[in-house]
Amino acid sequence: MWKRSVLWKFPFFFALWKAHMNQELVRIVDNIARDKNIDRESIFQDLESAMISAAKKYFGKTDVEADIKVVIDRQTGDMIAHKDGQLIDIKQLGRIPAQTAKQVMIQKIKADERQSVYEEFVERKGEIVSGTVIRYEGGSLVVSINNRIEAVLPKSEQISGQSHHVAERIRSLILDVRENASQVKIILSRTHPDFIRRLFELEVPEVAEGIIEIKALAREAGYRTKIAVLSNDPKVDAVGACVGVRGSRIRNIVDELGGEKIDIVRWNESSHELIANSLMPAKCSQVALCFELGGATVVVPEDQLSLAIGKHGQNVRLAARLTDWDIDILTPDEYNQEVERLTNGLKDLEGLDDTFIDKLIALGIISVLDLAEIGVDPLVKEIGITPEMAVKVTRLAEDLAKKQTAEAPTTIAQAILQEEIKEIEPEPKEESPQ
Repeated sequence: MWKRSVLWKFPFFFALWKAHMNQELVRIVDNIARDKNIDRESIFQDLESAMISAAKKYFGKTDVEADIKVVIDRQTGDMIAHKDGQLIDIKQLGRIPAQTAKQVMIQKIKADERQSVYEEFVERKGEIVSGTVIRYEGGSLVVSINNRIEAVLPKSEQISGQSHHVAERIRSLILDVRENASQVKIILSRTHPDFIRRLFELEVPEVAEGIIEIKALAREAGYRTKIAVLSNDPKVDAVGACVGVRGSRIRNIVDELGGEKIDIVRWNESSHELIANSLMPAKCSQVALCFELGGATVVVPEDQLSLAIGKHGQNVRLAARLTDWDIDILTPDEYNQEVERLTNGLKDLEGLDDTFIDKLIALGIISVLDLAEIGVDPLVKEIGITPEMAVKVTRLAEDLAKKQTAEAPTTIAQAILQEEIKEIEPEPKEESPQ
């Protein structure tokens, strides 16, 4: 973190014993304050403390209890020192006390700079900073910020597939700022979801101004991001503004991320609409929500299944995180089969009217698995059947669910996903004969 300069040599300490230097001292203090971003008054106080330490080292040989005070005029640089109320001449202390003062001053200014850096960057957590890669340490990158502060971009916070070289300019998010006894450690990130959020604020003025609001964001760094946006101005199209003319704005962000795909989703307060939007480019035929289970059953035409699922399941996985709903994808035939199983399973149970199945579907319960999981209370409160009947329904659903699980029917979406997983999993190595 530290960058040495000629100021650290503090040549004026030795000159102080020969002359007070006045304006030269003020000039050096001003330079340190500017270069190290330290409060000017703190430096003067550190200098006074250092001179007191030097004087105590000198007079301590003969007078341990000596009361020593040093005052430096902040405007003129004049230094006045007293010992037990009597004026003393700093010039007479010699070179060894000067060395003591120098060491004390270096320690205090380093501590001041650590505090200054910590206070500055802890307030900037969550901001994007630009820096220059200066070296690798293991898998981590050391990045110079403003040519005076060194920050660390750990390997875990680097985008998969991207490589960087020394002297390259990169942008990163300030993820964390940690202070310890010897240094301030600034942790950067390029994988955090807020890095995307801040890039949109930089590239899209309407986002920075609050005209367009980023309502939700889900990311798998290096691969794909989904971002839901809402316009607070009816004259501004949220998606169009984020994309930019001929895709100029979104292209800048994608280039910064090394080609990571970004889906801009139109936000909607209706969970039905939001889920359908989040699964685009796939087109959804129907969305059934079960608030009790936090699950959404989405019906998608069979020719849209691959789009809805996405490569290695990324599309549906990110859609689930974006909307905060567990999403289960079915084809129309599979949806009808689940409803049929539910209807046939309950048809012989006495005491249920003809509208019971319709009420279950309205609650987003379209399978015996859902019914077994939902429990007794929602059936009593939402549908209005008696607790005794709710217990019978739940027990029957549990039995049917066990039977269905044993048969292990697999949906087409699950089958597609399993095949993709098999493709990316490494094949087991054959053991060579001994």
